[in-house]
Amino acid sequence: MHKFSADWVFPIHDAPIRNGVVVADNYGKILSVDLPEQHDPASIDHYQGVLVPGFVNTHCHLELSHMLGKVDTGTGLIHFIKGVVTRRQADAGQIADAVRRAEAQMLENGIVAVGDISNTTDTFAAKAKGHLRYYTFVELFDFFQENGTEKAMQDWTAVLEQAPQVPGSNQNLSPHAPYSVSPALFRRIREYNAGRHLTISIHNQETPSENALFMDKSGEIPGFYQGFGIGMDHFVPTGKSSIYYAMQHLDPADKTLFVHNTLTTPTEIAAAHAWSDQVYWATCPNANLYIENRLPRYQHFIDAGARMTVGTDSLTSNWQLSILEELKTITRFQSFVPFETLLQWATLNGAQALGFDDTLGSFEVGKTPGILLLENIDPNAPALQASSSVKRLL
Repeated sequence: MHKFSADWVFPIHDAPIRNGVVVADNYGKILSVDLPEQHDPASIDHYQGVLVPGFVNTHCHLELSHMLGKVDTGTGLIHFIKGVVTRRQADAGQIADAVRRAEAQMLENGIVAVGDISNTTDTFAAKAKGHLRYYTFVELFDFFQENGTEKAMQDWTAVLEQAPQVPGSNQNLSPHAPYSVSPALFRRIREYNAGRHLTISIHNQETPSENALFMDKSGEIPGFYQGFGIGMDHFVPTGKSSIYYAMQHLDPADKTLFVHNTLTTPTEIAAAHAWSDQVYWATCPNANLYIENRLPRYQHFIDAGARMTVGTDSLTSNWQLSILEELKTITRFQSFVPFETLLQWATLNGAQALGFDDTLGSFEVGKTPGILLLENIDPNAPALQASSSVKRLL
């Protein structure tokens, strides 16, 4: 049995406790969260800082870890995607080594679970070891090509069937983004996943060109497709932003994790919440800055009571895989987001979005969420500083 205490304990599901005590067994299962006077001080390991549950990274592309620094920053999403497509190929050993190192980095940075996008089987050997709890989203796209829908289903169903069946993890088919998935492919994915009450991940409103495509078929996407020999003559714009097209074709009974949302408006947030009570939102601030030099307006999501989560995206679009660094970026640019709210986004909300809140996300009795120490935190007014760091205690 272990007893951990710090200047503050944030159980997440309950109010923070000054000098609280987290009691866990040798396997990390939470036995109790107590006031300091309930224990002999000599029996407690006390730290300066804040104790929080392990972080949940709801959006990552682990298979792109070998592309660190290979795509320029600030070029916009379309140019970024071109860079990924044209520079992605690498030796299998190089890819596997990069995946192992990236996973080790996430472990060191206090991440306990990952919502991971997979177009290939490149991450499956690492995932089979069970170091982290993974929700693998095998991502499909057909670029609105009528002859591409069934091929997409065949190709990526074959990938899904090879995903390691690790206890506690999960996997399914998910659509890539509104601008790359036809109604026919949305229908086939929905049919494949029917009745399983899964989490579906989909990139959403990351660039103005995405909304422009659906509003009036303008923007960079048609030219981007043409550059790869993909015609869009049959594409008919909807006259509404892209999220409405996504909601038209997704199943409101599933949990839906909208990812990025840098351009999502209060009206669209309200529409999504009216469409389904199972909506979650993933923000990847460092990737948003890396690619398009813009961030979501977090106040819109706070005002709507949205269930925000936090992701890192990939090492192609980020400088590291660290949820703490994502939270520090939010604090740097939109400092009105409360510290306790950020922790909720990074832990319990993410666990709930991935369906992992049975064991993760909060210091509730019986869970095994991991115990992290956030250091360089002002004990009198807890808030993130540029120098704040994370250490895994359990």
